[in-house]
Amino acid sequence: MNQYILPGLLLLLGACSSQVSEEDATLQLFDGKAATSAEVTGFLRHQMDSLGIPGLSIAIINDAQVVYQKNLGYANLDTRQELDENSIFEAASLSKPVFAYFVMKLSERGAIELTRPLHFYLPEPSMEVEPRYRNVNARHVLSHSTGFPNWRWFDTPPDSLDTPRGTFYMLQNPGVGYTYSGEGYDYLARVIAKNSGYGMHALSDLFQELVQEPLGIKHMYFTWDEYLYDHKVYGHVAGRVNDRSWGSGLPHQNSYQFNAAGALHTNAENYARFLIAMINAEGLLPETYQDMLTPRTVVEKTSNRYTEDGITNWCLGFGVVPHGQDTLYVHGGTHTDFQSQMMFSRKSRFGYTFFVNTRKGDELNAAFTKFIGMRE
Repeated sequence: MNQYILPGLLLLLGACSSQVSEEDATLQLFDGKAATSAEVTGFLRHQMDSLGIPGLSIAIINDAQVVYQKNLGYANLDTRQELDENSIFEAASLSKPVFAYFVMKLSERGAIELTRPLHFYLPEPSMEVEPRYRNVNARHVLSHSTGFPNWRWFDTPPDSLDTPRGTFYMLQNPGVGYTYSGEGYDYLARVIAKNSGYGMHALSDLFQELVQEPLGIKHMYFTWDEYLYDHKVYGHVAGRVNDRSWGSGLPHQNSYQFNAAGALHTNAENYARFLIAMINAEGLLPETYQDMLTPRTVVEKTSNRYTEDGITNWCLGFGVVPHGQDTLYVHGGTHTDFQSQMMFSRKSRFGYTFFVNTRKGDELNAAFTKFIGMRE
C-alpha cells in the first residue's frame, strides 16, 4: 500500500509548490507596470512608518476587480489593537460621491427633479437672508456650483459681506462657477428626507434599499449602527488617540442624523465595491450614468483643486482629472483625525481607494500616485 502513498504525496507537494503565494501575486499599476503584492505592501508600510500613520485600509482595482486589499496597522495606538477586515473608518467627504449616486437613483424614481429648485421642495428659513438660494437645484449641489460656502460655521465670510460667522451667505450666483459646499449636500439630504417621507434618520434605510443591497455592499453607514460599537477605528492627532465617537463637528448634526456630506463610515473593501459599480455602470440607467459623469462645473486654475489635484471640472459627485487620453474621477475626504482618497477610470478600469485614521492621507496619496505611475 505504501507504494501508492509516496507517488501521491510527491504529486501533492509538487502542486503546492507551483501555487503562487498571496504576496508573490502580481497586479497591474496605473501605468501598466506589474508589481507584486509584497512590493506594494512594503511601499505602504514604509510610508506609514515615515508619515506616522497608525492604520490604513486600502484596495486596488484592476479590470473592475479588487486585486489588492489590505488592512495594515492599528485601530488604536494606545491599546495596540490591530486592524482587520471588519475595521470601519470615517470616510469624511468620500460620503459625497456615494450620496450623489443615491440621488441619481432617486431621480430615476421621480423622487426628485435635478433641475427643480430645492426651495420648492423645502424652503430653508436660515437661507432667506440670501434670496438667490431659491434658485439652487440638486444639479448645482452635486456639481458644487451652488454659490454656498463649504460650511457657514467654519468658513470665514468675505470682508465685503460684513456677515457674522454662522450666518448664511453666498459667494456667487448658482450655476456660475465652482464653490465646494458640504452645506449644499446637507440641504439636499433634508429635501430628500422630506420628499421620501423617511426623515433624516430613516433615510439610511432607503439608502440601504436602493444602493447598498443592490450593489452588494456590506458595510456603509451614514448614521450610527450597532456594528460600529466594536469595529469603528479611532482617529489620531499627532500620534495620539482622539477619543470621540462620531465624525461630525457641525452644531446641528448628531450620529442619528443622515449627514450626506461627511458622515459615511466604511472601509476600502466596501468602498471599492462602489467604485467597481461606477466603472461597470451598475444600477443606473445608461442615460443617468452618463449624466452623472459628464463634466459640468469648471474649476478655476487658481483653485488648489486645480493646482494640487489636477481637477479641471466637477461632475455630479466627483472631481474630473484629464490624464492624456483618459479621464479620471477623484475625491478626497478630511476630518480632524481621518483622511481618505479614491480614484477610478472607466477607460482603463483601474481604481483605488484608501482610508487612514490620522490626517496624513494627502501625503500618502501624493506618494502613492507616484508609486503607481499616475504622477511623475
